[in-house]
Amino acid sequence: MTAGSIFDKPLLVIVGPTAIGKTALSLRIARHHDCEIVSVDSMQVYRYMDIGTAKASLAERREIPHHLIDVVNPDETYDAARFAEDALLVIRDIHARGKLPLLTGGTGLYLRALLEGIFPGAPSDEEVRARLRLRLQTEGSSKLHEELAVVDRLSAERIHQNDTQRLLRALEVYYSTGLPWSEHLKDHKSHAMPTRFTNALEIGLTCDRHLLYERINRRCEQMLDDGLEGEVKNLLEMGYHWQLRAMGALGYRHMVGYLNREYPWQEMADLLARDTRRYAKRQYTWFRTIEALRWYEVMEEEEIMAAVDSWLAQQNWGE
Repeated sequence: MTAGSIFDKPLLVIVGPTAIGKTALSLRIARHHDCEIVSVDSMQVYRYMDIGTAKASLAERREIPHHLIDVVNPDETYDAARFAEDALLVIRDIHARGKLPLLTGGTGLYLRALLEGIFPGAPSDEEVRARLRLRLQTEGSSKLHEELAVVDRLSAERIHQNDTQRLLRALEVYYSTGLPWSEHLKDHKSHAMPTRFTNALEIGLTCDRHLLYERINRRCEQMLDDGLEGEVKNLLEMGYHWQLRAMGALGYRHMVGYLNREYPWQEMADLLARDTRRYAKRQYTWFRTIEALRWYEVMEEEEIMAAVDSWLAQQNWGE
């Protein structure tokens, strides 16, 4: 399947911030319309990382086929370009079985890479990145963020100093190429391919901010109660180093900090909830750039079901 392929068969997309209720709604729609679910989540691709990534349960995955979950090990590289390639193949296969692909998740970059295509980004330089990692340990993120503000003001305004993954990437791009990361992203946008899917219903879920934060707080408490500590210990015992990119994700880096005695349990729990709330705000920022999204309150479940019914009826899908 070529990068420029155009798809006119139906594609359903449901996205929104973490903990808003995408899984429950997607399962209901999948049962009603004989869908197969394609995860649009940059962390659910990793094996052995289940609790902290809030994957659908094994029972739910047995009932409704799920794709692009448990694709790689935590020490393997997986990015938006690979996701787009994998998702295209999965969608083609689902259509070939006469099923409706239902994309759901919270990683806006992955969704954009699939729907619009992705221009090859700035190259990676592991030597430069290793030096930056060492500096992060010795000098701290605040110092590196100040440096980024000097060489790439736009990226510094967009990246919080505690978002060390993107902070290191921005500095790596600058020192590897001599150009700010913001310039590479601008180039990416100008070269993005036209929409690949001509018959997609794209739904964005939203809700009152206070309600969302309550849901996030409960989600974080549940992850801790469900055994996130044991999951992280198991990953470390399996040899997956805490400095791996996957281990720097929400929940995992917080638990590693607790296990390394950087802070007590309650502080770890508070930081996890706080950083997850901040992540939800960044997710909204990403999704607001996708003009095709039709926004619904998550409580408007019947309205969403009716919208999907109407959309499918217009094209006689399944008849």
